Amino acid sequence: MRAQILEKLQPLTQSSQPLRWTDMPEPQPGPGEVLLRVRACGVCHTELDEIEGRLVPAELPVIPGHQVIADVAALGEGASGVAAGDRVGVGWIHHSDGSTLENLSPDFVATGCDAHGGYAQFMTVPAAYVVPVPEVYADAEAAPLLCGGAIGYRALRLTNLIDGQPLGLTGFGGSAHQVLHLARHLYPASPIFVFARDAEVREFALSLGADWSGDTADTPPQPLQAIIDTTPAWRPVVAAMANLAPGGRLVINAIRKETADQEALQDLSYHEHLWLEREIKSVANITHRDIREYLPIAAAAGIRPTVETYPLKEANQALLDLKFRPTRGAKVLMVD
Repeated sequence: MRAQILEKLQPLTQSSQPLRWTDMPEPQPGPGEVLLRVRACGVCHTELDEIEGRLVPAELPVIPGHQVIADVAALGEGASGVAAGDRVGVGWIHHSDGSTLENLSPDFVATGCDAHGGYAQFMTVPAAYVVPVPEVYADAEAAPLLCGGAIGYRALRLTNLIDGQPLGLTGFGGSAHQVLHLARHLYPASPIFVFARDAEVREFALSLGADWSGDTADTPPQPLQAIIDTTPAWRPVVAAMANLAPGGRLVINAIRKETADQEALQDLSYHEHLWLEREIKSVANITHRDIREYLPIAAAAGIRPTVETYPLKEANQALLDLKFRPTRGAKVLMVD
C-alpha cells in the first residue's frame, strides 16, 4: 500500500518535507480488529505537534492521521458490530480501557501517534472503536467531524454553558468553525464572539454567523461566561482570561502548546485574570462516546464543515499550509 510516514522529528519551515511517500506492506487485522480501506483523512494541528516533537510518537516511523473515513475491508477473528463494506470513521482514540474516563486512562492509544493512522491506503483498528458515519456527509465533509468536531463537542460540554450566556471562541480553524454551528444549535440564545489574528478568518467567522469578531487582543462587547481556546499559543490564553466574566471558564482545547510566546504567561495577573472564581479547564483527548454522540447531532444540526482537499500524495503541502497560511475551515487528504 502507499502511505505517508513520519521518520524523524524536526522543526518545520516553509520548505520542509516532513513525511516520506512510500510503499508499505498492507496491514492485517488481528483478533477483534478490522482492516479499513481509507477514503479520506483530515489534517490536524496535532500532526504538527508530532512532527515538531511537542507530542512524541510512541515509535518511529509512524503513519500519522486520526480523522479517518474508510470502508471496512476485512474483519479479524472475533470482530463484531460492523460488516465488510460499512463506511465508518476513526478518531484520535484508537483504543483504550472502555471506561467513561478512557480519555484519561494510561491505556489510551492515539491513532496516528501510538498506532498507525490514516495517511495511508489501509489501516487497522479495534472494531469497538469505529463509528458509523451519517449518509448525509461526503467523505471530505465527514473527516473533520471525527476530531475537530467531536473534540469541539467535548470542549463545549466542558464549558458548562447555559443557553443565553455569551460564548467566546479563540482561534477559528477546523474545530472552532464547527463549534460555532454546534453552539447555535444547542444554545440558540447565546451570543458568540470569535477572536482570530487574521482579518480574512475574522470575516469568515462573521459569514458563518458570529455575533462579533476581533483580533485576539481585542475586547468583546461584553464579558464572556465561557471561552474555548483552540490556538497553539499562550498569548490568547492570557487575553481570554481578561475577557471572562466572574465565575467564567476558559476551556483549552489543545493537546500541546508551542513555546514561542510562553513568556506571555508572565503577564498573567491573579487579580485581573483569575480572581472572582474564573477558572481554566483543559480538554484531554477524546472518548469513543464523544465521537458516537457528536456525529448524529452534527447531522441533525446541519453542520457542514468547510474543507479544502488535497491528494494523499500532497500531505506535506497540506501540513505546511496548515502551519503557515490562514486557515478557513479544515484540510482533508483524499485517498485514492
